[in-house]
Amino acid sequence: MGLVIKALAEILEQSGFMGLTTGNVIMLVVACILLYLAIGKGFEPLLLVPIATGCLLVNLPLSGIMDQGGFLRYIFYGTEHEIYPVIIFMGIGALTDFSPLLANPLTFLLGAAAQLGVFVALFGAMMIGFSVPEAASIGIIGGADGPTAIYTTMKLAPQILGAVAVAAYSYMSLVPLIQPPVIKLLTTRKDRAIRMDTLRPVSKRERVLFPIVSTVAAGLILPASVPLIGLLMFGNLLRECGVTERLNQAAQNEILNTVTILLGLSVGATMGAESFLTAATIKIIALGLVAFAFSTAGGVLFGQLMKVLSGGKINPMIGAAGVSAVPMAARVVQRISASENPGNFLLMHAMGPNVAGVIGTAVAAGTFLTLLLN
Repeated sequence: MGLVIKALAEILEQSGFMGLTTGNVIMLVVACILLYLAIGKGFEPLLLVPIATGCLLVNLPLSGIMDQGGFLRYIFYGTEHEIYPVIIFMGIGALTDFSPLLANPLTFLLGAAAQLGVFVALFGAMMIGFSVPEAASIGIIGGADGPTAIYTTMKLAPQILGAVAVAAYSYMSLVPLIQPPVIKLLTTRKDRAIRMDTLRPVSKRERVLFPIVSTVAAGLILPASVPLIGLLMFGNLLRECGVTERLNQAAQNEILNTVTILLGLSVGATMGAESFLTAATIKIIALGLVAFAFSTAGGVLFGQLMKVLSGGKINPMIGAAGVSAVPMAARVVQRISASENPGNFLLMHAMGPNVAGVIGTAVAAGTFLTLLLN
């Protein structure tokens, strides 16, 4: 009997219960909340489920899963060296149809205007005590592009990766809740009911030349943006060239899905209690909300300007889709428009600034990296 009790005591001493801290308990609850939002509410489940699972695993004491030689430490290599975000950009490119943007190139300007929140959050973060590299990483949350936020943060401020990633993906998933109040505040019912002319057809030659020309232009003007924009456009070239369908399907499906899992797990692994439960995390999440709201506002306000200059032919709401939450932001615009004017179809018009926002956020990230790493 004594041996049994001794064995049980040794097992207890080596169990995770002995290393469990209040911080671990809080983070385990956070992980469960994220899982509920992803599974129960459908908020960005493809990334929140892996992120939440990574958070769950890393906060189970004494497992060694994130220690040197641990499983998640090896998985984290791809995030630490910016491999996963770049490969995800390739998959996004393979999934993206740039035809709405090419049919109406003026929507490039809406994608640029919707980066307003990036710079508002940048200066706001600096004012409350974050370093310039940290502030730049926080600002990218305003672009509503998780992979770009992760890529930028790993290069500039890896110590805040967990908070930035969670804020970026949380707000991406909350697009249908955050954007409508901002859109309605800055537009009238008459604005929201504006019908737009049908977009012109885009030729295959235009669709094939666009990724090639964009890559060369980005590489010459802003070299630091090449990993993101170059792989985005490579994926799109696989889609549009018509002779690499097997590679296109792999980029869209097997490769993108695999890397999404690995990226999510490794980001979640940075959410250890000791590094995540800080005042800085709360500030980052709050600044992310400010960034996202201002990005939406920037796009809508520029849309109002374009409405005036076009003689009322442009619905200003499509500017809200200038954030790079593809295609969710465009769908929000479509839903609001249809509620004001049943039968109005703005989805394709909104997709122009939506995909422009992906490029705009990558350019903003490239600008920050050029200025801060050199």
